[in-house]
Amino acid sequence: MAKTTIGVVGVGHLGALHAKMLAEAPTAFLVGVYDIDRSKARNVASEVGTRAFDSLDEMLKNVEAVSIVTTTSNHFDVATEALKAGLHVFIEKPITETIQQAKLLVRQSSSNGLKVQVGHIERFNPAVLAIEPYNLRPLFIESHRLAQFNPRGSDVAVVLDLMIHDIDLILSLVHSPVERIDANGVAVVSDSLDIANARLQFQNGCVANVTASRISQNKMRKMRMFQQDAYISLDFAQGLAEVFRLLDADDKSAKPTMMLGKIEQGKRKRLIVYEQPEVKEVNSLKYELELFIQSIQKNVDPPVTAKDGLQALEVAEEILKKIASQKITLG
Repeated sequence: MAKTTIGVVGVGHLGALHAKMLAEAPTAFLVGVYDIDRSKARNVASEVGTRAFDSLDEMLKNVEAVSIVTTTSNHFDVATEALKAGLHVFIEKPITETIQQAKLLVRQSSSNGLKVQVGHIERFNPAVLAIEPYNLRPLFIESHRLAQFNPRGSDVAVVLDLMIHDIDLILSLVHSPVERIDANGVAVVSDSLDIANARLQFQNGCVANVTASRISQNKMRKMRMFQQDAYISLDFAQGLAEVFRLLDADDKSAKPTMMLGKIEQGKRKRLIVYEQPEVKEVNSLKYELELFIQSIQKNVDPPVTAKDGLQALEVAEEILKKIASQKITLG
């Protein structure tokens, strides 16, 4: 099968990584990169052995797909130009700056059969991939995504910068519409929210408590899920998954890492087991980009669609509205 020709638009810190991963991907051919900072584009192009385009239009004429890693405010314009040119689009999170823009991208991509994948990278974290074999039916979820302050990314609220990772992952796990949102947050060192907490209630009864901060002393990227007969802990930073669950005493399929005890009461005798699912060595960014290329070559839906990106953005924006309305009430 022929390699898919692709270009990277925007080669800042993350865009340079996109270029590196695509240059190494066996199913893709990195035709070149483009950035409004031409010297930056030339430097990255030299590092990965590709071409630096002088204009976006020139790039769009020479590729089948693009990876958009610009500032969020430019996502919509670049993606629209690419889709008009008949190109498939990988676009970093959040999908666009506004919900209306995201809805337009969903319509544009679905009307012409082009693939649009949104870069919600935590879907491909080794810890998340490790729990795919489990029957997940979470009823309570708690997540903490804490980071030390970095001016890069502080031009948008922490909800769109960090929390949206967990919002997307939670939506993909719960598979139920959000029924109610309560939230609060505060700007501490920047002009936008630096710390926020949201409580999401879903129609199926699940509740998610989500916290994000970019002013923490220590980093943390963890999620805990509770469901009937099981507790699952994910550490995204370490790529580690741990599962505590109850099994029928005669269940021969289980291969627990450790037996923690027994529950003798009642009609069913059950075992308390601890499992540490096998975690594969996966470069999450490279893997999600390879799956994007695969969706083009096999003509299947990408793993994180434009509609998924829209839904995550809608929840994030509702959280921001709740926090804003609270400020008005308190003021």
